[in-house]
Amino acid sequence: MRTLIRNGTIVTDQDVFQGDILLLDSHIHEIAEHIDAPNAEIIDADGKYVLPGAVDIHTHMDLDVGIARVIDDFYTGTVAAACGGTTTIVDHMAFGPAGCSPWRQVKEYHRLADGNAAVDYGFHGVLQHVDDAVLDDMAEIAVQEGITSFKVYMTYDYRLDDLALMKVLERAKREGILIAAHCENHGIVTALRERFVAEGKTQAKWHPLSRPPEAEAEAVNRLLLLARVAGDAPVYVVHLSSRLGLEELRRAKAMGQGRLGAETCPQYLLLDAAMYADPREGLKAIMAPPLRGEEDRGALWAALSAGELDTVATDHCPFTFARQKQQGAGDFTKCPSGAPGVEERLILLYSEGVTKGRITLPQLVKYACANPARVAGLYPRKGAIAPGADADLVILDPEKKWTLTTGRMHGNSDYTCYEGMEIRGAVERVLLRGKTVAHNGAFTGRRGDGQYLRRGKSVLCS
Repeated sequence: MRTLIRNGTIVTDQDVFQGDILLLDSHIHEIAEHIDAPNAEIIDADGKYVLPGAVDIHTHMDLDVGIARVIDDFYTGTVAAACGGTTTIVDHMAFGPAGCSPWRQVKEYHRLADGNAAVDYGFHGVLQHVDDAVLDDMAEIAVQEGITSFKVYMTYDYRLDDLALMKVLERAKREGILIAAHCENHGIVTALRERFVAEGKTQAKWHPLSRPPEAEAEAVNRLLLLARVAGDAPVYVVHLSSRLGLEELRRAKAMGQGRLGAETCPQYLLLDAAMYADPREGLKAIMAPPLRGEEDRGALWAALSAGELDTVATDHCPFTFARQKQQGAGDFTKCPSGAPGVEERLILLYSEGVTKGRITLPQLVKYACANPARVAGLYPRKGAIAPGADADLVILDPEKKWTLTTGRMHGNSDYTCYEGMEIRGAVERVLLRGKTVAHNGAFTGRRGDGQYLRRGKSVLCS
């Protein structure tokens, strides 16, 4: 099968240029100013941007958090991803039963995703306790499954203490495995939540105060210092939300620490802690870490502009507002934590980032496509427009104006945190390995079209 994308403005993480792209079956075959391809299917991209398929390396599909299960499974969540221009996800596994091997969750997530995903997918492993057998399993899973990153938590019931973290980091350094970390100081968060509940301060507005920026910054600092002592072990800070956390990253880099990366998310760039003021509506934005203030948003945008962060992911973790989020109506600590976002990310970064001069077009591709693929060990198969890369492409209309509403989204959640936002630009067509899977807001792919991806080493491990 031959497909010619003609007359588009091609955007990579390095350049913007006019040209044609010839697809041969599932791969990009040729890129040139003009290509003659008799008998090829023609897609006219005149006046449109052609981007690599976006890569989201922080999603939570079919996640069981104990008090609730997210409303998107690997089919509905990846349909939403496809319609938003994301053609690859790397999903974070849930915790398994106490004391289980990491292999248990690997098998469970294959059961949940295989034959269901509508876009290509991989997994991050999860570590919830540490002993020699677990560390051996981590190394085996990386080789046998191509799961070359594992997540640790510095809060929640299955958090790892510093001794366990040191053991993980030392082994990860030796094996070339990336350790992703949820960085919040458990003592700070627990003390504040217990105090607020005891004082009857249980409305949504107390949620951000119970997880202050200092809790994130302390944990980021501790993770980076542990990684440094472990021989510059490769680490990746997920969902960075604050200026204070960002300053810890800057400090580590200034001291010469090289194997570290960090992501932020659209919610921390665009939404404000003022959302929590309404005791009912504020439940929609209960997430960890919480939304911050204007100073934090400005610092994160500036860091993206300056190239100080690596990726923008989503932490897509959707629940229903009408039912699941209402568990926290009388006590924010009982509200399931998370929000939808996998469909909104790419167009929000274009509309709020590129068109408003906060980031450039190549930076959009860098943070949403190329760098996520590099961090995940998928580049240049994913996240690139280059001969031999998978033919994952997004055709974006730069001028179309529309209003973002829940009714236009394709996931199972009954709300979006960006309701009513005026958007400039629209995802017109999405191709997954050469096949159109979304067109003008309609999903045209099939359940099971997504392929499992065995990943190589992260660029952060080099």
